[in-house]
Amino acid sequence: MVNDPEAVASGPVQPFRMSRGRYWFAIVACLVGIVILMALGTWQVERLQWKEALVAQIDQRIVSEPIDLDALEAQFAATGDVDYTPATVEGRFLNEGERYFLSTFDGQAGWNVYVPLLTDGNRLLFVNRGFVPYDRRDPETRREGQVEGPVTITGLARNAPTEEPGFFVPDNDPGGNTFFWRDVDSMAEGLTIPPGVRTLPFFVDAGPGRAPGGWPVGGTTVVQIPNNHLQYAVTWYGIGLVLIVMTVLLVVSDWRARKP
Repeated sequence: MVNDPEAVASGPVQPFRMSRGRYWFAIVACLVGIVILMALGTWQVERLQWKEALVAQIDQRIVSEPIDLDALEAQFAATGDVDYTPATVEGRFLNEGERYFLSTFDGQAGWNVYVPLLTDGNRLLFVNRGFVPYDRRDPETRREGQVEGPVTITGLARNAPTEEPGFFVPDNDPGGNTFFWRDVDSMAEGLTIPPGVRTLPFFVDAGPGRAPGGWPVGGTTVVQIPNNHLQYAVTWYGIGLVLIVMTVLLVVSDWRARKP
């Protein structure tokens, strides 16, 4: 067998030794990363608990008996929250004040039709009467559905958003009567209402059923609350665990490299 003199002379390969500065920088960076990842995981666990409580509250609400507008307004004044509360309201539609929101229903694109309802006590409430296809936006195409006189609507109350839902949501176009998010103030622009009437800061989505003539069709409320916080928590904790293992390996490797 032929020996390599250079290999024999060089001796065994020495473990890689990181400089003290780079070592401590790596340790600090790993520890900071672990703290951040564990904090994110814990935050998602807290969000999970909040979301589960919210879903349980909604599940309890939607099967309760409908309340009238006075009770609904009192609930909003006390808590600021009437979302998914069953309610029965009475009044007269101001059909000339229809507002249109881009929507889909049963796989079909179109509009949700919000109509101001003038109630007793000088109150104005926007009611989501339901969905119409694109070609039914013009009220002249659904004259039978333009109900006149007193009406009674039973459905689910909805909170009004306090701000635009997201950066990618287009701005409402009150001038073109096209809306993308439910802003009460912009929806009320241009309405002709009697003096002293106040607009309520929430909505009511009409329950299932079709208006005379077939349109709008009610019952379009989506009562599905996404809850992905558990998988987010597992992800953050999992990455944090990997980083812990990597940190331990780094410490062990450095300790072995510095053994005499």
